[in-house]
Amino acid sequence: MYKQIDSNKRKSAILIVGFILFIAFLGWLFGEIFAGGYFGLAVAAILAILFALVGYYSSDKIVLTLSRAHQIDKEQVPRVYNLVENLCITAGLPMPKIYIILDPSPNAFATGRNPEHASIALTSGLIQKLNRVELEGVIAHELSHAKNYDIRLATLVVVFVGIIVLFSDFMRRSFWFGGRRRSKETGQIGVILFLIAIILMILSPLIGKLIQLAISRKREFLADADAALLTRYPEGLAQALEKISQDVEPLRAATRATAHMFIISPLRGQGRGRKVTWLNRLFMTHPPVEERIKALRGMI
Repeated sequence: MYKQIDSNKRKSAILIVGFILFIAFLGWLFGEIFAGGYFGLAVAAILAILFALVGYYSSDKIVLTLSRAHQIDKEQVPRVYNLVENLCITAGLPMPKIYIILDPSPNAFATGRNPEHASIALTSGLIQKLNRVELEGVIAHELSHAKNYDIRLATLVVVFVGIIVLFSDFMRRSFWFGGRRRSKETGQIGVILFLIAIILMILSPLIGKLIQLAISRKREFLADADAALLTRYPEGLAQALEKISQDVEPLRAATRATAHMFIISPLRGQGRGRKVTWLNRLFMTHPPVEERIKALRGMI
């Protein structure tokens, strides 16, 4: 477990550096095509560093806002608060902030940059549809993400992928206002750079998606196993995963940018309401639910 935590810390640093370098390269390429020289690189580097800092310190607030989550206290939902408090004491974790998403679709996620600044969000449907041991298993799973620093990786990805997609769209629109002329003026090298830019413009959203998927699906297996150790009852989480996966109604507040953060993908076509094919499995943000349940029941 400690090795996995250290690995996730290193992945966070690599993700931030890789994001900055990728945006800087796009800025340099953009500057070369539009005669901006190193000015484009400097601007892109500054923006990349700025967005990385915003992502690190504020992306959890952005995700919670996008998910329409509302913070609660002990008096509002004592059943949930007591479960979280007891599990935190058992795991030796600080108490996270607790949020509720008013939606009948059962689901949950954790966010934040470390265990000291963690938040967990549960849908109202999850609280209503799961019994005590099932809800305890889900909460333990989300607390395990905080303990293992998965929340840092998952939260940063939401901001990074969005910026890459926006940058790609900006380049696409700009090419029609001088990019083609600039490529002709600089001869063969300009044409080559222009073609590279076109390819990157098309592939940037896919690259962003691959960055999102680079957060290994194994972190879900790890969080499941850690939750089973914490509750000493793997069957509770297994039953919860069954109930959540059988509820095929998509979560209204979820988006493709935040889907990877939930305990089960809140979107249709991700193992919810459809048969999983090899193609959509390739782009799934989570391991198939059947495999996770089998692993949990293999611990009994």
